[in-house]
Amino acid sequence: MIASLLYPDIFRSLESVRWNLETDVPWNKFDADKLSEEQAQTIKMNAITEWSALPATEMFLRDNRGDSDFSAFMSVWFFEEQKHALVLMEYLRRFRLDLVPSEEELHAVRFEFDPAPRLETLMMHFCGEVRLNHWYRRASEWHTEPVIKAIYRLLSQDEARHGGAYLRYMKKSLSELGDTARAAFAKIGVLMASAKRTDKALHPTNLHVNQSLFPRDTIQSRLPDPNWLERWLDEQIRFDKEWETKVVERILHNLSLLFERTFTSVQDLNRYRKEIAARLKSSGAAPQPA
Repeated sequence: MIASLLYPDIFRSLESVRWNLETDVPWNKFDADKLSEEQAQTIKMNAITEWSALPATEMFLRDNRGDSDFSAFMSVWFFEEQKHALVLMEYLRRFRLDLVPSEEELHAVRFEFDPAPRLETLMMHFCGEVRLNHWYRRASEWHTEPVIKAIYRLLSQDEARHGGAYLRYMKKSLSELGDTARAAFAKIGVLMASAKRTDKALHPTNLHVNQSLFPRDTIQSRLPDPNWLERWLDEQIRFDKEWETKVVERILHNLSLLFERTFTSVQDLNRYRKEIAARLKSSGAAPQPA
């Protein structure tokens, strides 16, 4: 039975490259003259955002009660994401104590997410990891202070590996559920690769997840500065069209490999989505929450 589990291999893979908060961060290279006030403020916002892995993990465990393999992987993902929050808070504790998030500010992003189709959520978080990898790469370039530059490089590498782990679970779902999984992944893929057509940053922390709490039902809406993310992307790290194109290309590339079909544009993927939906309908197996 263990041969079908992905968790043991993913655990070993991530364990082999895990960085140490004390010894792999160049704390002694800190240069106060190279950290601006606006840069420091964004570190606080990202620390709180990373803390939201807590409610996301609670959602994943609730919605994947029938999948113990994926639920076990959550122990690794949750550990590493909370470590991201911790290293950013440690940076502030050492160098900008006045900006360390309070327990109240951290707890504000812990709230219940509405149940959602688990395959769609899986795909959404895969895309979120791809996007965050690119955001953090760009953040490392924007920052001028050596220690935080190094931290964002570490975080971006983690997010890339998390995306790879999610992709492995997507492949497993494809082998088990066929077109039901294809339909869910293609649907969310079209949405998450269409960011250039929206004014809103398409990331799980910026999407509405609890109807009863609307409009304060996104992670970003509960931060001390709810408008910081768009400002960070547009005016500070300047995540422009070129960088957004890199995200879309990476999503399409991975879906091309997953579906064994070449997608060079969101339009290609949308045509495939319609094709799968039609195939499900003709077979009498309409797309269903899974």
